Amino acid sequence: MTGAAHAVLVVDDDPQLRRLLRTTLCAQGFRVIEADTARRALIEAASHKPDLVILDLGLPDAEGHTVVRGIREWSTLPIVVLSARVDEQQKIAALDAGADDYVTKPFSVGELLARIRSALRRAAQPADAGERLRLGAVRIDLARRVATGPQGEIHFTPIEYRLLGALARHRGAVATQRQLLREVWGPDHVDQPHYLRVYMKQLRAKIEPDPAQPRHLLTEIGIGYRLLAEPDE
Repeated sequence: MTGAAHAVLVVDDDPQLRRLLRTTLCAQGFRVIEADTARRALIEAASHKPDLVILDLGLPDAEGHTVVRGIREWSTLPIVVLSARVDEQQKIAALDAGADDYVTKPFSVGELLARIRSALRRAAQPADAGERLRLGAVRIDLARRVATGPQGEIHFTPIEYRLLGALARHRGAVATQRQLLREVWGPDHVDQPHYLRVYMKQLRAKIEPDPAQPRHLLTEIGIGYRLLAEPDE
């Protein structure tokens, strides 16, 4: 049972979906707490201190990103958005507010469980766990700013290293364009996404075996980017 000893707060106003998630998560060894409104979610999160929150954006009394902001005032616990919203701006608002990842309804149970496991692993990692990365045949030491690939040393510019570092902090989860722009270039550049497009193209040319079909630096269309990498032990 992969979820043993982990408590998950499920926030959704659909009782059938909560029942499905409760059954699925309990079968995996998770302990499940439920809430059907934003107000109840904040109360349950504060009183039970769950290890992870699964959050719908469309709640009857408030938007889901208000729950994210409320939790982020006191906790960094992982928050996975689970929503039928097709409006990318709603997803971006939740991610910018501090959500760690999102899954769109209708969803694959297997994918949701994988995202939950990934979020819990990230939460359990020490602060320096993302300093060394393995992306296929490429090894990157972000602290020492050293990178090697099949052809030998890879040269990254200082900004490319900062962008890799920002992506590594969100490793496995989606990072919005605004998050990356703020972390790499500063708050004055959050509305200039062309910076990201240029540097992501450069990074893919240096890292990906086939930059046209990336396996490690993935685009989440209209939202941001996702880094798929393993810690380099």
